[in-house]
Amino acid sequence: MECAGKGSGTRCLGPARKRCGRCGAVSYCSASHQISHWKVHREECERLEQQMRNLDLLNDFPFTFSQESTVQISEKQESRCSFLRKRGIHQVGLWVCECRCGASVTSFGNSRLESDTWNLSNILCPCRGPSSPIAKALCSWKDYYEWRCIPLQSPVSLLLHWPLTVYHSIQLAGLGSLTSEISKLCIHYLGPEKELLQLAVFGELRALFPGVFVQIELIGPAVPHHRDGDKIDLHSYAHCIEQDCDCRYKNENTSCSIGHTSSAVTLQLHRGYYHERFLDISKDSHPHLVIAPNAGIAAYASWLPTIELIKEINVPAVFSDYCEEACNLAACCINAVTNQPPRLPIQLNPFRQPMVVEDSLLHLPCYSNCFLFAM
Repeated sequence: MECAGKGSGTRCLGPARKRCGRCGAVSYCSASHQISHWKVHREECERLEQQMRNLDLLNDFPFTFSQESTVQISEKQESRCSFLRKRGIHQVGLWVCECRCGASVTSFGNSRLESDTWNLSNILCPCRGPSSPIAKALCSWKDYYEWRCIPLQSPVSLLLHWPLTVYHSIQLAGLGSLTSEISKLCIHYLGPEKELLQLAVFGELRALFPGVFVQIELIGPAVPHHRDGDKIDLHSYAHCIEQDCDCRYKNENTSCSIGHTSSAVTLQLHRGYYHERFLDISKDSHPHLVIAPNAGIAAYASWLPTIELIKEINVPAVFSDYCEEACNLAACCINAVTNQPPRLPIQLNPFRQPMVVEDSLLHLPCYSNCFLFAM
């Protein structure tokens, strides 16, 4: 945990062990840094105090591993690496970038892009289509696991939070009923990073939107130059580890291949910022929805022209971030640009990743895709 007053003028005197006595969300290396930082912290202290009261809700997941992946990692009794290692999925298949020692997005240019392996038995992962269609909208991880007949000890939610957040965003934007009426759903997906090494998990959208052609345009500066324009068709689901499972035969040579044209889910990659690439992309792909996972809007000035563009095209846009405070700051930025509050208020994402982020800047638990709001 870093000192909240770091960089405020004087050098930190040691570890940040002195927590704010009111909110308990930030720490300081010394009383002097706490005093000097108060003029900044007082703007957020009451909000953070309220957010700290929701710790139990943030850590509430239905999985058998929930305590291990939340509280124990926060308290450094476990780490993301140790969690993955115990399950035989550390540094393999789709899991290569789920820990500190894992792959970075810079490895996106190598063959790992085409990795489509869960490295789990077929009992623990959705390597084939569902046994029944969705009877009602999914509202929780428990709903999803029951529908897909996956036991609650399976860690697949650690990766499936990407497509399930897309699914939930579509419901929040009021487009859920539209998917039963249209044959093609177009989504503009902004700022992908880690997802670029986990693209095969988006094949689950085939199950979530049966009979609908889902086209996702992934746009962001993390897309390598040499992958700009690449088209990836997901014809099926990611493989399990069983050599004799029929998912092997159904997926063979098709699960994450480039250049094919017939698919239920198509991903296309675009390097650059959305406001710079929109005109080219929208010629063939005008969006039903814009989604920006873990957006960090308050941290990057490059978001300002993108927000102006989204307001101009008048398309529903859903943003997520790692904690409620990040969403609060983002909503303030959007309000400053658009003069409008969020169309949908900040709310907890039921499909957030159920593993806490290690060493976050706040004592608040942070999760990938933790909170959502919309403009």
